[in-house]
Amino acid sequence: MRWDDFRRSDNVEYDSGGGGPGGGFNFPIGGGGGLGIGTVIVLGLVGWALGIDPSVLIGGAEILSGGGGGSQYQQPAPRTSRNAPPAGSSGDFVAAVLGETEDTWTDIFQRSGQTYQKPRLLVFSGYTQTRACGMAQSAMGPFYCPPETRIYLDTSFFRDMRTKFGACTSQKACEFAEAYVIAHEVGHHVQNLLGILPKATQAQQASSKTQANRIQVRIELQADCLAGVWANQTNKRKSFIDPGDVDQALQTATAIGDDRLQQETTGRVVPDSFTHGTSEQRRRWFQTGFEKGTVGACNTFNAAQL
Repeated sequence: MRWDDFRRSDNVEYDSGGGGPGGGFNFPIGGGGGLGIGTVIVLGLVGWALGIDPSVLIGGAEILSGGGGGSQYQQPAPRTSRNAPPAGSSGDFVAAVLGETEDTWTDIFQRSGQTYQKPRLLVFSGYTQTRACGMAQSAMGPFYCPPETRIYLDTSFFRDMRTKFGACTSQKACEFAEAYVIAHEVGHHVQNLLGILPKATQAQQASSKTQANRIQVRIELQADCLAGVWANQTNKRKSFIDPGDVDQALQTATAIGDDRLQQETTGRVVPDSFTHGTSEQRRRWFQTGFEKGTVGACNTFNAAQL
């Protein structure tokens, strides 16, 4: 992956663990939180360690976090401070990828007569307090908080992708996979701007747990597909993808499929508890977005077969 000439976003913030943008310690439950791409992995490992069925933890966390907060774009409140990237962090890479998502999605939205509102991204270390989505900790993995229109990212998750989850083989090989992770969370922001997340959350609140999980799967698979759209459109502008990059992203999608995680942590697979989709589904929807390159190709809510 060639990203040296990517424009660096000025919407990246840094917090070394000092409490984050909210200050103080509040723990709101429900009303607009979001589970990130790594959270389901951690919940599975916790369940395995404690002898608890991970599907219970994952399902409960998804319901508590919601998925859209019930509202569309809201201008995030300004942070009281802005720090430089921590030494040795992935801050420059994150700023570069976020900058390219901004440019690509601005172009996509303009083509349909819409205005793209850029999200903010907070890079933290250890823990940070969000304004609307509770406490963010390293173990949660990256996630999008819809009421804040902000992505939270502890870049140690990138290291875990290599050392714990085997999603890619080396730091260099992992770069496109890491960009996919960021683009997936930006995909949730796109869903929020388009009004998809609020509608999906309302439908979840009126559904049984099993049906709410099925809606969540469609949300997550669509975010995977939108990450593929970003890669397609950015590659047309920048030709930044190297041979093997897409394979690494597909390998990452496979590593975090619900079926694979459940099989590895409990030895059994419970489809009704899926919240992110199977390994095959995640691979296929990212690939669909990458090959088609259009938002219209990512309508997982109307797909007869996921």
